[in-house]
Amino acid sequence: MIDWDDVRYFLAAARGGSVRAAAKHLGVNHATVLRRVAQLEHRLGAQMFEKLPSGYRLTTAGEEVLEFAEQMEASSHQLETRIFGRDQSVRGLLRVTLPPFLATHLLMPDLADFARAHPDIEMEIVSTGEVANLTNREADVAIRIVTDRKTLPLNLHGLKGPDLVAGVYMSRDRLAAWRAGAPDAIRPIVVGSDGVPDWADAGEVRATGVPFRMPDADAQIAAAQQGVGMTRLPCFVGDADPVLARVPGIDLKSDSTLWLLTQGETRKTKRVRMFTEFTSRRLAAYAPLLAGLSISNE
Repeated sequence: MIDWDDVRYFLAAARGGSVRAAAKHLGVNHATVLRRVAQLEHRLGAQMFEKLPSGYRLTTAGEEVLEFAEQMEASSHQLETRIFGRDQSVRGLLRVTLPPFLATHLLMPDLADFARAHPDIEMEIVSTGEVANLTNREADVAIRIVTDRKTLPLNLHGLKGPDLVAGVYMSRDRLAAWRAGAPDAIRPIVVGSDGVPDWADAGEVRATGVPFRMPDADAQIAAAQQGVGMTRLPCFVGDADPVLARVPGIDLKSDSTLWLLTQGETRKTKRVRMFTEFTSRRLAAYAPLLAGLSISNE
């Protein structure tokens, strides 16, 4: 009899193209992946992979097994979500995924309120920039920032939230120094490998220095607070920070919307329904803050 766990390791290796990628995805060591794949090969009497300098390539037998393995995976997820959807208790695990700065700068008080109101629900907050696969039950509820509604998977159920508006911010002290004629270059603060943004010379204050690159949103905010330069932030972050001020002369821009997403049978579960209804109300109350209307900050 084929062990489904062996199949999971085979799928991870086939999709990742290497033992290293599979081990990282599954959170195990290399030896475990090798052992599981070897067990599957032994049971089936066939070699699944050909090892190349560039990684692992499926053999002909491996390609045939991959097709059936994906069918097994889909059936497993369908069974799990169907049974999960019948669970109408307010106990058990609830996994919520959302971008880190939404968790830390906006919704953590609300998540705490929900947890206090429902002490028998085990909350797991997956605060990450990566998109969780709800179909594969990587999370039960996703709060996502969506720039194009057409990109939402058709199999997900969505509750549309408020629009998310952004502005360009710098420290109040740095802005005051610029107004007083300080000659120091004001640098555009960007996350990752982005080039010089279009807002760098769009307002009264011009970013003339080379970009100051940061790895994530929290470091980006800290750099702006320290007066390195100016950066684009959601209004709910920038307006709430007493150290920061909007750069004058740059219009607020809305290019994304918050969505609450659930999937299939999972969304019928009572604890999922309770959470989405609760969070939808809280997001609606935040609409002025998210739109940059609650604080002048200029």
